[in-house]
Amino acid sequence: MTRTSLVIVSVLLFLLAAVPLATSTVILSDVLFTPTGPLVSGNQQQVIATYAIIPSGSTTFPTGHLLQMQTDLVNAKWSIQVTLDGRSAAQQSATGNAAFVNGELLSYSTNQDVGMIVTIDGIVPQTAGDQLMVLQIEEIDNSGNVVPGSVITITRPMVGQQVTEAVPTLTPRW
Repeated sequence: MTRTSLVIVSVLLFLLAAVPLATSTVILSDVLFTPTGPLVSGNQQQVIATYAIIPSGSTTFPTGHLLQMQTDLVNAKWSIQVTLDGRSAAQQSATGNAAFVNGELLSYSTNQDVGMIVTIDGIVPQTAGDQLMVLQIEEIDNSGNVVPGSVITITRPMVGQQVTEAVPTLTPRW
């Protein structure tokens, strides 16, 4: 190797050692809605979202991090199932507009496939917007900050507000 090649290789190795490796990536792989179609205010809605956890560090997910999930559905009931190599590994439930999954439940060796199936049942609220956020997931680091690039948001269109025509009042002309 020439001296120039050694310097380039040394600089590259230094840069690789100095840059922290990304710890994991959460990817939305499937989402189902019951009922399908635009959301209707006051109706029950179920969302089933399937995620894959793609490791890029020494484990599938950092144990000190957590996943925070939120919904704008009202009276939401959550069922969260962590899968390991296609089988159920852990399950938890929650109620309200937010749910959390501790990184300990998602942290395995990188030779295993880790996923998550999130089911939310809730009621579509009255809203002035034309879209509703039905599920947002974000990774929170051990300092309480959102990990950049980790936010995945699922929105659904709302059925257009029905406009009721006012019936004119007839005044007799005598």
